[in-house]
Amino acid sequence: MYMSAGGGISLPFYRHRSGLSFFPGTSSLRSAATPAQPPDTQRSITRDSAKMADIDNKDQAEMDPADMEDVEEVEEEETGEDENSKARQLTVQMMQNPQILAALQERLDGLNGSPSGYMESLPKVVKRRVNALKNLQVKCAHIEAKFYEEVHELERKYAALYQPLFDKRSDIVKAAYEPTDEECEWKADEEEELTDEMKEKAKLEEEKKDEEKEDPKGIPEFWLTVFKNVDLLSDMLQEHDEPILKHLQDIKVKFSDPGQPMSFTLEFHFEPNDFFTNTVLTKTYKMRSEPDESDPFSFDGPEIMSCAGCTIDWTKGKNVTLKTIKKKQKHKGRGTVRTVTKTVPNDSFFNFFTPPEVPENGELDEDSEAVLAADFEIGHFIRERIVPRAVLYFTGEAIEDDDDDYDEEGEEADDEEGEEEADEENDPDYDPKKDAAPPAECKQQ
Repeated sequence: MYMSAGGGISLPFYRHRSGLSFFPGTSSLRSAATPAQPPDTQRSITRDSAKMADIDNKDQAEMDPADMEDVEEVEEEETGEDENSKARQLTVQMMQNPQILAALQERLDGLNGSPSGYMESLPKVVKRRVNALKNLQVKCAHIEAKFYEEVHELERKYAALYQPLFDKRSDIVKAAYEPTDEECEWKADEEEELTDEMKEKAKLEEEKKDEEKEDPKGIPEFWLTVFKNVDLLSDMLQEHDEPILKHLQDIKVKFSDPGQPMSFTLEFHFEPNDFFTNTVLTKTYKMRSEPDESDPFSFDGPEIMSCAGCTIDWTKGKNVTLKTIKKKQKHKGRGTVRTVTKTVPNDSFFNFFTPPEVPENGELDEDSEAVLAADFEIGHFIRERIVPRAVLYFTGEAIEDDDDDYDEEGEEADDEEGEEEADEENDPDYDPKKDAAPPAECKQQ
């Protein structure tokens, strides 16, 4: 996520339930690869390179004389090709030097966003045509904005089709509806190879366990389990939040009405409890899908401009977002000590419903911007992933799918390393002793 020119925070992606990504990635025109640098910048880089070379020469001067003799002998035997190899080795050595890397990184940070000297060198007639291309690009951004508005309308349409299924899910969770045997029939993967006799035995054992236990209503702690299974949400949970979230019965997504500004609202439905009198807690996110006039090229899809929570009517003494602390104060003159009671904010999931306010000018300090960026990510994730696939996060299957994606990447990397090792072993000229570098301690003895 990043702050846009208009003060909103753009989402890194917009993952629809189909798995397609409607929103492009976070890379924008302003964060593209660093362009060619003007002559002054190139001279500055040259000075930095000279500085890096001095650092490297200093390191070489500190080498053991015996090691320097070995280097000189090798240099005498080098040919033209060896000189190229030496240059590459020197570059590798320089890149391994922390001082050189730090100096290079500092210089590159200063170059980020610098104008390209190439554009200034173009003839006037060519610059004129480039301006025409920019005007076309602005028109493309406005068409793209209309595309996302239609995507939002499409979401609203299909949300009405999903809702009856989500309502039935809620009824099952809170024991308002008992599903039929046909609705409960599910063939798990591990059951495919079981014989009829084994299935019957497993069924009897399961029924015996159920008889020994008290018959639960619905699916106890359904949403609490979902939250605890997802790292993004479990990080927000505190121990004192869990007894409250056991009363959470459903989470719904409501989209703005047709013709109204783009927004969505998360509704958290609770059963009556001892902590607050609200039956529904809400969080509304206001969005915008139009290029900013001052910086149209930064448009990267809909962005969340602000969010608003709700007032929680806490029962006296049950507000978990506040805590009372006692401090002892000593009087400077008399030396007497008194105890002062103070109420301070407390970490809690329910702080989610009191986000920082975005000022009209859109300017935020770094802390508020970080809090809002995390808040927007959580709201977006609940809307796009948690609500549509709640049962899979309850069982952990959705999390396993995410882990499998990472495992596949790791396996591919391992396969590549294995192939490289195999190629080396099959090479008749390969000598493993040459690759075995002596320990660094040996050189300093």
